[in-house]
Amino acid sequence: MFFIVVDIRGKIMLTLSGISKIISGEPLISNGSLQVYAGEKVGLVGPNGAGKTTLFRLVTGEDQPDSGSVALQNDTRMAYFSQKVGEMRGRSALAEVLAGHEKVHVLAERLASYEDQLSDPNIDPDTMQTVLEKMGDDQTLFEKMGGFALESAAETILTGLGIEPSDHHKPVEHFSSGWKMRIALAKVLIVEPDLILMDEPTNYLDMETILWLESWLKSFKGAILLTTHDRDFMNGIVNRIVEVARGSITSFSGNYDFYEKEKAVRRVQNESEFNRQQSMLKKEEAFIARFKARASHAAQVQSRVKMIDKIDKVELISDDAQMRIALPSLPRGGNDVIAMQSIEKVWPRENLSPKVVFSGLSATVHRHDRIAVVGMNGAGKSTFLKVLCGQTAPTAGSVAVGPTISIGYFGQSSLEELDPSATIFEILQQKLPRTNDASLRNLLAAFLFSGDDVFKKISVLSGGEKTRVILSYLLSIPFNCILLDEPTNHLDIGSREVLLEALLRYEGTLMFVSHDRFFLRAIANRVFEVDKGSITSYDGDYRFYLSEKLRLGRSL
Repeated sequence: MFFIVVDIRGKIMLTLSGISKIISGEPLISNGSLQVYAGEKVGLVGPNGAGKTTLFRLVTGEDQPDSGSVALQNDTRMAYFSQKVGEMRGRSALAEVLAGHEKVHVLAERLASYEDQLSDPNIDPDTMQTVLEKMGDDQTLFEKMGGFALESAAETILTGLGIEPSDHHKPVEHFSSGWKMRIALAKVLIVEPDLILMDEPTNYLDMETILWLESWLKSFKGAILLTTHDRDFMNGIVNRIVEVARGSITSFSGNYDFYEKEKAVRRVQNESEFNRQQSMLKKEEAFIARFKARASHAAQVQSRVKMIDKIDKVELISDDAQMRIALPSLPRGGNDVIAMQSIEKVWPRENLSPKVVFSGLSATVHRHDRIAVVGMNGAGKSTFLKVLCGQTAPTAGSVAVGPTISIGYFGQSSLEELDPSATIFEILQQKLPRTNDASLRNLLAAFLFSGDDVFKKISVLSGGEKTRVILSYLLSIPFNCILLDEPTNHLDIGSREVLLEALLRYEGTLMFVSHDRFFLRAIANRVFEVDKGSITSYDGDYRFYLSEKLRLGRSL
């Protein structure tokens, strides 16, 4: 009996062979290899700073490896989405997306120029005939390349990414940076290449848009190499995980959940193998030490020395550094934490009618509530939290905070409010003035700032590092109510899960905005939904909220 092994994978799209990359004199990646096959969906994981974005830059040619090679199959069409969207101006949102399909875009511009020429009342007949002939040829080619269908596809993608049809012809420079990022994402999707590279595509997307993008990528026939901090998003799309960590590139079959389990198994196997080898080496070294001075055992000693020199040493896999969050004891506080009575928030707008963010909300936040505040981007979730913590006053109604309640707040503006000229250590000295320097250093070490890192200026920190600075003092102050607006935005999956574990231990009252479904399911015991100028309370966890939406026939 014999077996024939058939490789059912498609052709190779991308090959990285023995690549090494040195950054600031330190090896970031050493002798790493990776292949991506046609139609394969690969998740790229690893701690912040391990080299995921560098790997993307090597694949796109923005950077070169110090050794090894990166090869893209000759006929492979590749598109890349990154957090740096570049300059966008001079086109409508729709035209900007269509420009992503370069050949069709060139034809569309030519057709537009023909129309301009033909609209000239003084055009002579010969020129008109020449223009009409060229226009006919280009229209045929445009149609053959799917140009007419492309505009409809671009509109569908823009709408799916949350940009309303009424804004499709709005100049792209009038969009905020977050919305420009959606337009840049649409430019990648419209091409439908053979291989898409995606660096954190879910950042700043609301839940509805994340679900739409997840569905689109699931049905996409090409290959995908993506990194994301959204565990559920990755689980829903990828069929292989590639870990970049400690200078190595390691592949795991399956999604992120499988990767975690398999990694734990490999760690146990590694420890067993390491311990067995160490035990064997100790015996051999004891033999050498005992008999090295005896001439009668010289040959045996020399043989064992050579054997030890040749043996491949098993290295113990070290754990990635993780935050270790210690929480302070909290004052108990009353049972009624925040009472809202008919609150309303209206923003005035120049030359436009005022915008009603929400109105008519009456609700009470109770002690030990863990309330998820959900809704589309722009619905008013951040404004709602700012009203509750007193950063902005309600236009009507009242917010009463219990007399024994102290509120801590984290918002996206918190990152911008950090003094860029101050060091991390100076920020903590300001926020925790009664804490001695040694304790501050220990606290910062728990949030992965050790040694001279504590003297880095805020101006050079990444978004994730700034978030860790804020969380380090926010969770060290004994607030018995904390409001968090997207605290996980810049954190990697490992850091998100450490924060999640800490918030599950937190004994106070919690209200938070998040688009991370894993986070929402694990923490929330109530849900406030901000939508179309009103806020609806769901007295159950996130699963209950989803089931109620489904029962009532409402989309997320």
